[in-house]
Amino acid sequence: MTDSAVFVPHFHWDREWYEPFQVFRHRLVAALDTVLETAESDPDFRFTVDGQMAAIEDYLEMRPENRDRVAALVAEGRLAVGPWLILLDEFLCSGETIVRNLQMGWAAAAELGGAMPIGYLPDMFGHIAQMPQILARAGIDHAALWRGVPGSVDGHAFNWRAPDGSQVRTEFLFDGYDNGLDVLLVPDRIGRALGDYAEMTAERWGGDPVLAMAGTDHNAPDPQLASWLRRASGEGRAITIATLDEYLRKHVRDEVSAVVTGELRSHVRGNILPGVLSVRLGLKQRMALAERMVDHAERVNALWSRRDDSPFLDLAWHKIIESTAHDSVVGSGTDETCDQVAARLAEATQTARAVRDAALAEPAALVPSDGHLVANPLPFDRSVLVEVDVVAPPEGTALVATAADGSTAPVQLISQAPTVLSDERMDASQLERVLRRIHRRELFGRLIDHYELAAGELVFHLAEVPASGPFDLLILRREVAEAAAAHPGEWRVLTLEEARATALVPVNVPASGLASFRVEPSNTTASTSYSSATATDRTLSNGLVEVTVAADGTLDVTGPDGTVLYGVGRLVDGGDRGDSYNYAPPAQDVLVSEPTEITVEVLETGPLRSRLRVTRVYEWPASLSADRDVRSDQAVPTPVDTLVEVRTGEPFVRVSTSFLNQSADHRLRFHVPLPEPVTTSASAGQFAVTERGLTAEGGWGEYPLPTFPAGSFVSAGAANVLLDHSSEYELVGDGAELAVTLLRAIGSISVNIHPLRDEPAASEIPVPGAQDLGMRIENRFAIVPSARATGWQGANAVALAEEFRNDVLVTRGTAPAGHQLPPDTAGLRVDGKDVLVSAVRRVTGDASGSGTEVRLTAMRDTASTVHVTGAFTEAVTVDLLGRPISRTQVQDGRLDLVLGPWEIHTVVLR
Repeated sequence: MTDSAVFVPHFHWDREWYEPFQVFRHRLVAALDTVLETAESDPDFRFTVDGQMAAIEDYLEMRPENRDRVAALVAEGRLAVGPWLILLDEFLCSGETIVRNLQMGWAAAAELGGAMPIGYLPDMFGHIAQMPQILARAGIDHAALWRGVPGSVDGHAFNWRAPDGSQVRTEFLFDGYDNGLDVLLVPDRIGRALGDYAEMTAERWGGDPVLAMAGTDHNAPDPQLASWLRRASGEGRAITIATLDEYLRKHVRDEVSAVVTGELRSHVRGNILPGVLSVRLGLKQRMALAERMVDHAERVNALWSRRDDSPFLDLAWHKIIESTAHDSVVGSGTDETCDQVAARLAEATQTARAVRDAALAEPAALVPSDGHLVANPLPFDRSVLVEVDVVAPPEGTALVATAADGSTAPVQLISQAPTVLSDERMDASQLERVLRRIHRRELFGRLIDHYELAAGELVFHLAEVPASGPFDLLILRREVAEAAAAHPGEWRVLTLEEARATALVPVNVPASGLASFRVEPSNTTASTSYSSATATDRTLSNGLVEVTVAADGTLDVTGPDGTVLYGVGRLVDGGDRGDSYNYAPPAQDVLVSEPTEITVEVLETGPLRSRLRVTRVYEWPASLSADRDVRSDQAVPTPVDTLVEVRTGEPFVRVSTSFLNQSADHRLRFHVPLPEPVTTSASAGQFAVTERGLTAEGGWGEYPLPTFPAGSFVSAGAANVLLDHSSEYELVGDGAELAVTLLRAIGSISVNIHPLRDEPAASEIPVPGAQDLGMRIENRFAIVPSARATGWQGANAVALAEEFRNDVLVTRGTAPAGHQLPPDTAGLRVDGKDVLVSAVRRVTGDASGSGTEVRLTAMRDTASTVHVTGAFTEAVTVDLLGRPISRTQVQDGRLDLVLGPWEIHTVVLR
């Protein structure tokens, strides 16, 4: 048995949770005041600030005068800060967000003297497969964590290996991050208590000193802690006070035998609380939207703008990263906390949108105002459909889209707008009030093309792009005044807009590039080189995929290789008596899977896009009984709309569901029956595709439900489902069906008595907002049937998921109408099978010099050859913190790379 121990004073700080951020910050300031005073009065004292710089930033914003005090303790090695900006939920954000979290935390810590080089992950609800590679490629070779470690680890450390082979020595906090507190309960008996604890856990330590994590949530250690430990050490037991970094660098063996590869989602030694994947759907969707918006903003700013908007992009990233905290985006906080997270994500999205739009305005200035600019955020060529507002053609005349090279393509009209915007009667004396609506030339959001003024009638003709000459408001005022005086009495004021329509336009856009087009009338029909999208009463087809609505309202989907998935979209609703952390069925559950009414309506018949809407009405119980074990007899008729869509050239079927939620305490899932049962599934997220079985490892006190996270797609057998946001899925029916959760509505942060979890996860605080009552619940995804033996790789799921999630960007030109369209322009091109490009951004003044940073990941278990093409002459390979590794001269603007299996590779091009 070891006779020595190292105590690590610390706290764990949930930035927001059962109280909102500002309430917790008030406590944080008081706690860190105590930490600084204790450290300055006792040279033996050390403190580890939870591995996240957010706590320090939040503190110094309130106590800026203490910055030098903090920096002095960091410099002395007595205050360990960083390396993260915030302790995140690893599965509910993108891999790129995790990298930016580490980068921003490391940079903030460097300004105070340097980051703790430990991948400290104490309270995350499981850990992603690629975390060891992320840490290793930032130069971090140690980690420390608690939840998710499998039962095969019987010591206090293991080597954690990523899919690419990178590994970090990982300290296993097998008794949690507060295991030292029990030893400290009675200060004058610490020696005895430590001896008891060391004896109970002796098999774990193997001769290494006991690690006693002396801290818990939201509290500073007692200022007398060091004196207590000095007294206990004087009683014959070797006790040291250290930071976590000092413990790992100075007190333990570097070599450990246990090896664990991939993600950590075992329930053996701690709850991983998997229900957070599906609660508060809106936060997951807002996170995906914010991440996508800032990614697009970075790309167009780097490639197409002369302006460096990095400060705005940094702000957007900071707000996204704040929101990834493991009690934020997960939705396990109070309603006011979750409202604040949603607002923060919205602010991040708005900030990034401003950068994106400003960057696009520069090339749009070269496109005539009767044309449109299209920007492709992805680094490969695409053929896409875009919706634009156009002048409606005269009856009997077709519209075509003309590209910069003079080629034409057919246009599909989607809808036509009303032309009469207002028709008013008023006395002549009131006409001046009408003129006040006009701001220079703008009226009702359009521009005045011309007007007609006659006795008793004033008619405005509006257009988006006026065709007439200059407009003089002062002349109009004078003319109207004269006419009103000459013709008193009733007047008619009519406001007409030129006939407008929404058109669907096919566009070919180069890799990371720009294209432009204009829509104009034509007496001839443009030819096409692709199969048309068609629709009948219950079937859609585009020559690649076909979907038929079955009698029960589900979908039979046929893929490009002839594979058929029958019954796609079977909806199954059941009760949920759990909480924000864990699903639980009521004892007397009622599953509702059969609709009471089905209608099918064809919305669009092609030739570019065909759509139909299936409406199914379900009788869902209104709530649970008072004891939460029975679903209510009161049923709420709930129509669920399923919009089904195929587009020309796309090898998948787009599906979206929508309904107004009127029921509480329930879980709704979208089922995809498989042609034959499977034993494994695979899902993509955070730089990896992870394979999982039909079960999860249990043992702690939490029932191991095999519900798993998926980021961009999930694949099982012949079914591949492309996702819009992080989602929860499960293989059910012994592998016969894939079920994706659409909604989990609950009413409490935690429940004290939970049938699938032994101990409460938090206090039993009501959160009525988590029921989503009265909210329209919408989900969108795409279905790719493929029976190829290579599964998701054979279906090309990595690339298709990127196409599905990333629409092209469209804006109207601002050059004078009628000017020539500028030629299409390519940006950065990346060629390589199953290669994910997670970032393209401008970097300036860093260690590798200014340029365009590109991050690529080989999303496969074999090596990938990648060709990067663009306007650059030199490439600098950097680590994940931007530090140079090697330089390569580039010939003819092409960089050739060979990426190892699952390798994350970052390069700066200039």
